[in-house]
Amino acid sequence: MAAQNPQAKYDANNTIAVKFKLNKKTDADIIEYLASMDNKQGTFKRLIREEIKRSRGN
Repeated sequence: MAAQNPQAKYDANNTIAVKFKLNKKTDADIIEYLASMDNKQGTFKRLIREEIKRSRGN
């Protein structure tokens, strides 16, 4: 087996990738919004953390 580069090894041990599909017709508003954003990952994390906090009643 070939040796992993350091970034690939770090990613394998410390991260996951999440993927989802958007429909060009029914999700056009979301697609347009995402296209205008500089930091998509940060926005997703913030929104999810807000939802976690809200759902826990904090």
